[in-house]
Amino acid sequence: MREALFWDPLPDNRIRCRLCRFRCVVAPGGRGRCRVRENRDGRLYSLVYGRAIAEAVDPIEKKPLFHVLPGSRSYSIATVGCNFRCLHCQNASISQPSAETVAHAGFELAPEAAVERAAAERCATIAYTYTEPTVFFEYAWETAKRARAKGLRNVFVTNGYISEEALTAIAPVLDAANVDLKGFSEQFYRQVTGGSLSEVLESLRVYKRLGIWLEITTLIIPGLNDSDDELRAIAGFIASELGAETPWHVTAFYPTYQMLDRPRTPAATLRRARELGLGAGLQFVYEGNLAGEEGEHTFCPGCGEKVIERSGFSLRKVRLSAGKCGFCGQVLAGIWG
Repeated sequence: MREALFWDPLPDNRIRCRLCRFRCVVAPGGRGRCRVRENRDGRLYSLVYGRAIAEAVDPIEKKPLFHVLPGSRSYSIATVGCNFRCLHCQNASISQPSAETVAHAGFELAPEAAVERAAAERCATIAYTYTEPTVFFEYAWETAKRARAKGLRNVFVTNGYISEEALTAIAPVLDAANVDLKGFSEQFYRQVTGGSLSEVLESLRVYKRLGIWLEITTLIIPGLNDSDDELRAIAGFIASELGAETPWHVTAFYPTYQMLDRPRTPAATLRRARELGLGAGLQFVYEGNLAGEEGEHTFCPGCGEKVIERSGFSLRKVRLSAGKCGFCGQVLAGIWG
């Protein structure tokens, strides 16, 4: 347990948490929406500092981050907890813990130990992922500072609901983020995630302003966020406000958790989304969760040649050197090492 950052005392020993955009008011003995930050006698504590629920060595492409050190390994960690309530959460067993299990979930993994493991596994990055890294901010921040000192980079895989204050604090050691832009209507966000679209969009603007490399993921759910109008709106926002060079990953949904009544996303839907994204001016649109698609590969926006050929999370051919196209020499946006 560690005293939390970003909170204000209120009358009657209540607390307002400023870590994420829900800005929870927490009564004495209560917890925030994330379930992992508790008011104890008028002070806010993180219940998950140094307690990982998951760790793995993943290809960076699995995040997905296609323009961050392609082909490298990423040491990936998480604690329990999340501030969203996504009906289709693929990691609900760890993101939505019961109040009773939070304090005992996972295993001890100090920031120093996490960095040592990442280095021993020859990882280029540490990814804060699987659940929501915002809710274990103190743990992620301390780990990220140590990782940067050892020459490792840091990446978030996130729902984009972090407060501007917290994001600004961690920005100097946060190199990249893949942010879910789950839909493009307030109704969708309220019903499916419990969050607000406008807050996510504002967070994305902050990421961009702070100079953190961004890639965007939209899980396309049949009948909910797969209309041409909605997909065009997402692509248009990315192109106009984040930049045409920002990669957009359109990925296939499969029934899970509390959304078992929806069918899998057809490959044709991902192809259509990709075409709409490219038509909106995006340079890089990738199809995910369906191997063997043309949308797995990276094409040079200058000459149109295939510069990175992928199969799932593996690289087959790379015709890119220091971020420059091997055919025409154009520099592609990203973190290439």
